[in-house]
Amino acid sequence: MAQVLACGAAIVTLSVGIRHGFGLWLQPITQAQGWTRETFAFAIAIQNLSWGVCGIFAGMLADRLGAFKVLLGGTVLYSLGLAGMALSPTGLMFTLTTGVLIGAAQAGTTYAVIYGVIGRNISAEKRSWAMGVAAAAGSFGQFLMVPFESFLISSIGWQQALLILAAAVLLIMPLALGLREGGFSGGQAPKRDQTIIQALREAFKYPSFQLLMAGYFVCGFQVVFIGVHMPSYLKDKGLSPQVAGYALALIGLFNVFGTYAAGALGQRMAKKNILAFIYFARAVVIAVFIAAPLSPMSVYIFSCFMGLLWLSTVPATNAAVAQIFGVAHLSMLSGFVFFSHQIGSFLGVWLGGMLYDKTGSYDIVWYITIALGVFAGLINLPVREAPIHRPSVGQQPQSA
Repeated sequence: MAQVLACGAAIVTLSVGIRHGFGLWLQPITQAQGWTRETFAFAIAIQNLSWGVCGIFAGMLADRLGAFKVLLGGTVLYSLGLAGMALSPTGLMFTLTTGVLIGAAQAGTTYAVIYGVIGRNISAEKRSWAMGVAAAAGSFGQFLMVPFESFLISSIGWQQALLILAAAVLLIMPLALGLREGGFSGGQAPKRDQTIIQALREAFKYPSFQLLMAGYFVCGFQVVFIGVHMPSYLKDKGLSPQVAGYALALIGLFNVFGTYAAGALGQRMAKKNILAFIYFARAVVIAVFIAAPLSPMSVYIFSCFMGLLWLSTVPATNAAVAQIFGVAHLSMLSGFVFFSHQIGSFLGVWLGGMLYDKTGSYDIVWYITIALGVFAGLINLPVREAPIHRPSVGQQPQSA
């Protein structure tokens, strides 16, 4: 268990940590290339959509072939995508590399794949806690990598910084050795009671699965809009770029505690209640932030509170899916739930850029994030997370 957690956490630290800093490149790249903010935002939006679509298939492959091979392929794509992000001469090429390629890479190197390994190798009594540890690692990656990326940009330039990251991400390969699993030799998955089609049919007919997907859509919209557009929002308001760097780092630091706490509480409390609280609290925190006078201190306070809520939905949502459906197809089902998250991410980042270009302000999108937080809190309350009842082969599962 220790090896799985250590290697999985280190991989998430690097993979998720790098992508959390992408907002720092918005202004340097658009100014150097003469592109609009919508051009950059659209590429990141496509990245999130690609991550979501490819995550489904990465999950299927990880369930069948094991995580190790998927991680190796994802790492190669990640390195190529970061190099392409640095060297793309046109908006189309930037979208293909930064968007499609890096999105596919993230699908093979982040939560759906890592959580599948955790689910298969750690007992149910510790599963939610372990998922919280892995999510906390992603948050620590944000705390660690965002200031490092900001330093690289300011010291050697945005292109060279991306090329260094393209080399650094290859460290995932040796870490993936610690996630090799028995039972996947010869390309054959361990025997399962359900086929992929049966598992999908069961999940998508189950109302609680649909509600978890809808809530995760909101999570994606909120965090990616804030992560990508907040640095530019703060600079537009006259604050220095260092404030944005510190703000994103604080979000990452406090999310270490938030995600760990959510995972630990998920062993003792109903996960649906944890999720509802997180979404309601986000709505309140965002509303207070945009209503209060803006200053570096208000930004840092917002970042601390938002950090506690940032990725804390991840262990609670994935642990609920594992608790309801079991772990045989967990990577795949987590991939579908995450696809919903990424549709929200696509809309959050793209609408941020598009509405800014049309109105000269991010105000409308801030209001949308508040309304969606209330919506997500409400729809998580009726989720039933008891294990699904499968009376016998050929019978329909009990709905909830």
